[in-house]
Amino acid sequence: MSNFLKPPAFKPETTGPEADARYRKLRWQVFLGAFIGYAGFYIVRKNFSMAIPMLEPFGFEKGELGIVLSMNAIAYGFSKFIMASISDRSNARRFLPLGLILAALSMMFMIVPIQYIGAEHKSWAILLMAVLNFLVGWFNGMGWPPCGRVMTHWFSKTERGTWMSVWNCAHNVGGALVGPMAVYGAIWFGSWFYGADTERYFLIGTYLFPSCVAILVAIIAYCLIRDTPQSCGLPSIEKWRNDYTNTYNEKAEEVLSTKEIFRTVLSNRFLWYIAFANAFVYMVRYGCLDWAPTILTEKGINIKDAGWAYFAYEIAAIPGTLICGWLSDKLFHGRRAWPTIIFMLLVAVFIVIYWQFLDNVNIVILCLIAIGFFIYGPVMLIGVQALDLAPKNAAGTAAGLTGFLGYVLGTALLANVVIGYVAQAAGWNWTFILLLGSCFASILLMTMTINAENKR
Repeated sequence: MSNFLKPPAFKPETTGPEADARYRKLRWQVFLGAFIGYAGFYIVRKNFSMAIPMLEPFGFEKGELGIVLSMNAIAYGFSKFIMASISDRSNARRFLPLGLILAALSMMFMIVPIQYIGAEHKSWAILLMAVLNFLVGWFNGMGWPPCGRVMTHWFSKTERGTWMSVWNCAHNVGGALVGPMAVYGAIWFGSWFYGADTERYFLIGTYLFPSCVAILVAIIAYCLIRDTPQSCGLPSIEKWRNDYTNTYNEKAEEVLSTKEIFRTVLSNRFLWYIAFANAFVYMVRYGCLDWAPTILTEKGINIKDAGWAYFAYEIAAIPGTLICGWLSDKLFHGRRAWPTIIFMLLVAVFIVIYWQFLDNVNIVILCLIAIGFFIYGPVMLIGVQALDLAPKNAAGTAAGLTGFLGYVLGTALLANVVIGYVAQAAGWNWTFILLLGSCFASILLMTMTINAENKR
């Protein structure tokens, strides 16, 4: 690990009223930095989904664009697991902004295969798009692990569900901005680059404009985030709040070796249960989200309105996530499985309605809003459950395991490639059958963790 990313040394511990006031202030500051920073990653994350409807007139097909789309998820899944082990041994204040800047630069270059290669050399254009989308996904994988590190070190277990439900809304804020940014970035700046060639304006709104904003966000996040309380001369969060779990010990504050981190995480069978559950939750999440612009434009909705539907899906997630996190802390007393199961059942209900009224655009948009409301609670709680089941010094890697299966299996393979080719070959009906099957598979796997949560 380079000296640039090395965690800062612990400073002598201070106590008393002034230290308490500083602790409270820094908790809010660090939380705000993690929130803004993580939102920034989603500004340069799934932009390719918004670009798909505009790429088809250039001569690209759904199946091959689905493969490009899958590169993002594959890279993100591997990165979230591999880079998490580095993040658990790194300074979160530097690790997060570095990943965000690299993701933004990779996204900028997504203009190149369309502008300078084009469908005339389709194979090369698809290859370059796939490589760049892979890099975007890989560097995006550097976002969640440092945030998980920050949240476990600055917030204790009995309050973490509520705090993380608020923090988790960051990706909805960032994701929701992709649609409006694509629309207004093209309107405001498209003519600067392409004059009267309006068909290419989307390249500025979808790729360049969000990338510049993300770099600015990375600078702000660096100014706000601090690595651990101990690096600021403060006691551990468990000591400060007198909130110890039955598995806590002083070793949880130490930096583990890579071998120790992987051994701790991979030997926990309950982490594997929730990781596979996460794969099916993510198939539903991105199966609905990534293909919504395509479905809506096929039904006659213009891309501007489709962008706002994308926005509504993400914004609806905010109250749903907050309610789900609050329920897990207050009603279920730190148990995450039951609210996840309840919310996934409700997601299944609205997928059925979505499917049966596919030709009614108004009902489709309402169903997308409802699915967005209910799906992100389980997405968030599975990440929190991973943090609960692992010691603090392996928290990022534990969440990385769930993310690995969520993105590689659930998103890249199932939501992007399988749904892309199934929609192309058999129509949208079969995709809805797959989405419902995923809902019930995730519910079954989550029931296998209930007894373990009760014992903790």
